[in-house]
Amino acid sequence: MKKYILDLTVTENIRLHTNYVLIKLTQSEPLPDMLPGQFAEIRVDGSNTTFLRRPISINYVDRTTNEVWFLIQLVGDGTRQLATVKKGDTVNVVLPLGNGFSMPQTPDEKVLLIGGGVGTAPMLYLGEALLKMGCKPAFLLGARSKNDLLQLEQFGAFGDVYTTTEDGSAGEKGYVTMHSILKGNKFDKIYTCGPKPMMMAVAKYANEHNIECEVSLENTMACGVGACLCCVENTKEGHVCVCKEGPVFNIKKLLWQI
Repeated sequence: MKKYILDLTVTENIRLHTNYVLIKLTQSEPLPDMLPGQFAEIRVDGSNTTFLRRPISINYVDRTTNEVWFLIQLVGDGTRQLATVKKGDTVNVVLPLGNGFSMPQTPDEKVLLIGGGVGTAPMLYLGEALLKMGCKPAFLLGARSKNDLLQLEQFGAFGDVYTTTEDGSAGEKGYVTMHSILKGNKFDKIYTCGPKPMMMAVAKYANEHNIECEVSLENTMACGVGACLCCVENTKEGHVCVCKEGPVFNIKKLLWQI
């Protein structure tokens, strides 16, 4: 897909949690086509310590308002600076980057979308795309506590939502792979994004139950176009740049010990 360098205007900056903000951006022209699972490289302005763009998953594309959403976790100087933008500010982005999730072959397939932490971000846009093709997804979202579960209302508009928390403050206590939905249902396909140990556990479950599974890797992606080689992943096809060949991979292509 064609890539664009755009100066977008902030329409909203919503503090969802102490460590998370939702930034909505727009422009006067219609936004480019974007696929669920793709990401953007966002320039950080006004920081003396951040020189590289930050890779952020595309959370949602609202065509009615011509907005693209980014769910940003505040983990360092770069993301903390991004979190300070205000309505009317200009944010420079490169998008869409990488590949996206593959769609089910038929709407009859039973699919489960599993997200952990900020890894829930790409699942929202994917959920809408699945519903539009007639495939109602189920969402399994994991977090440390109930306050870390984000956008539940938005997820609920596209499918059934199940949650886990490590402290048991919401949903079932434990990790996503311990949720009862995995014991009482047979899924045809699983999509997942989150911390690598979580994705590996999900991939192991999918492999053991002969379920197609795609993961969205979160390797460090400095350039977003395969030039800097920071995000290389060793696969069955050799070393590849996650930002260019991914971030979405079928687990059958990865060399994970599952």
